[in-house]
Amino acid sequence: MRDKVLLVSGTTGIAAATSNLALDAGARVFVVGLGEAPALPYPDVGFMAGDLRVPGVAEEAVRRCVECFGRVDALFNVAGISGRRQGDGPLHECSDEGWEVTLDTNLTTVFRLSRATLRQMLAQMPKVASTSTTTSTPASGGLRGSILHMASVLALAPEPRHFATHAYAASKAALLGLTRAMAAYYAPYRIRVNAIAPGLVRTPMSERAQSDPEIQRRMESKQPLTGGLIEADAVARVALFLLGDDAAAITGDALLVDAGWSVSP
Repeated sequence: MRDKVLLVSGTTGIAAATSNLALDAGARVFVVGLGEAPALPYPDVGFMAGDLRVPGVAEEAVRRCVECFGRVDALFNVAGISGRRQGDGPLHECSDEGWEVTLDTNLTTVFRLSRATLRQMLAQMPKVASTSTTTSTPASGGLRGSILHMASVLALAPEPRHFATHAYAASKAALLGLTRAMAAYYAPYRIRVNAIAPGLVRTPMSERAQSDPEIQRRMESKQPLTGGLIEADAVARVALFLLGDDAAAITGDALLVDAGWSVSP
């Protein structure tokens, strides 16, 4: 990630962990999210407060990122919600608000920020990883960019007892389909698109699960590799791999980072 420009949606949890690791690796990072700027002790950080559910915010974020750093080499779509507080749940109990807010936050925001980023990536010259220089044609082997979507293990391996949030699962499953479709279309343009599907991670969004002793006990067997919740840094390291040059030949993939969730009873 050295000398690359990374655009990240979200200011806490996995988003913050990935931003920190990217900066440690020599990247420049631009963050867009709700609230105040994240406490990242680096000079090469840009920030824009904004709600990506609002039309026009995604375009403005990309514009400001390019204004700060000249291009966008990588996008990590992280920001999202569980939807439970808005009425998400088993489908027969899910409210209209729960469905609409969850899909709007977890899927429409990804559509908007990816669209704005792709327009920028298609307009910029590919960058050759080894020299960090630009070249005039994609045929030279350079890449225009990399996009990574935040999916979830729940899109692939449901857990009906404790995590029956069906709007959330639908939004994350839709991201897997979007990932494949985007990867197929944009590969000839030297743009990679992948997804990451974590299990239950220790972040502000999982506070309900963290405070529930029954869920904690369940995670001991459901995520046996960690014996409980996964730390955000563990997911961030995988995200950084998929965003960076070491994954230059990978596109259209959805990588599970679930500590064994999907293969455990």
